[in-house]
Amino acid sequence: MTTPNRPAPPRERRPRTVFRRLDGILLLDKPQGLSSNQALQRVRHLFRAEKGGHTGSLDPLATGLLPVCFGEATKIAGGLLGARKAYETVARLGIVTDTDDAEGQPLRERPVPALTIDAIDAALKRLTGRIRQRPPIYSALKRGGEPLYAKARRGEAIEVEEREVDVHAFDLLNADDLLDRGEPQLRLHVECGSGTYVRSLVRDLGEALGCGAHVAELRRLWVDPFREPRMWTLDALENLLAQAGERVLDACLLPIEAGMSSWPQVRVSQAQAQRLGRGQGLRGPYQPQGQVALLDEHGRGLGLGDVDAEGGLRPTRLFRWAAATQCGEPPAG
Repeated sequence: MTTPNRPAPPRERRPRTVFRRLDGILLLDKPQGLSSNQALQRVRHLFRAEKGGHTGSLDPLATGLLPVCFGEATKIAGGLLGARKAYETVARLGIVTDTDDAEGQPLRERPVPALTIDAIDAALKRLTGRIRQRPPIYSALKRGGEPLYAKARRGEAIEVEEREVDVHAFDLLNADDLLDRGEPQLRLHVECGSGTYVRSLVRDLGEALGCGAHVAELRRLWVDPFREPRMWTLDALENLLAQAGERVLDACLLPIEAGMSSWPQVRVSQAQAQRLGRGQGLRGPYQPQGQVALLDEHGRGLGLGDVDAEGGLRPTRLFRWAAATQCGEPPAG
């Protein structure tokens, strides 16, 4: 006797996330194994934020500080991309990979010579300051509108041009394993400006030492203006939401103003704020010349502005509440 085929029970559909308007900055401790965009989408759904963006990618191998901007905070994300950053990294000597890190395929292996601390410090010094650097082939830099890593994965031959970058500090933290002839690796501290690749620094250090190298570990410690960040892991955020609810979760966010300290600040009166909210400029003299953060007389951020050579001030990117009173809406609390 055969049993009739029964239809499989329908799959339970996960409830769709109902997103909400949310403004603020989350200092995320990105876990290893996720891309920056994957980490962003995880926290955006966790907070149910309508709009989100991150300020500077971290490789899947890397962990550490990834500032995530929600809502109106995305309007200042571009300025945070160019901020000074600090990292701790482990350089594995003797092996060169195609990605310049441990996730890539080995290209060549060379013996590690006997090295002294003085020799290592001398090589680090040559890679400090304003230097020329060739970014990794496997990077998010775009050519013809396509990331280089996509071309590299297809096996295309890629020539990446050198560019100038700022390396403020490149220091040896620990070389005990190397000096004891154990695992040939160095623990290093890096402080650098926008566009600097730690993978390229480690690769070039390996060449300077005569043996090659790649990044085995990488952790971002801070990003200006968040020098002493209180970071949140995904696990901690998920537990907080489950145990205490969304209101307590939202308390993990920093106000937008916390991310505006990288710009010179200009405070304006209520009447001046209203003019700016209508898109009108103000006569100066304001200073300094260039992009500035606009705040009202109570210290609430209004957006970004620009001071011209004559000291005049004009709005360039305002938060929605800066113009709310012009539309008959109350300003955001």
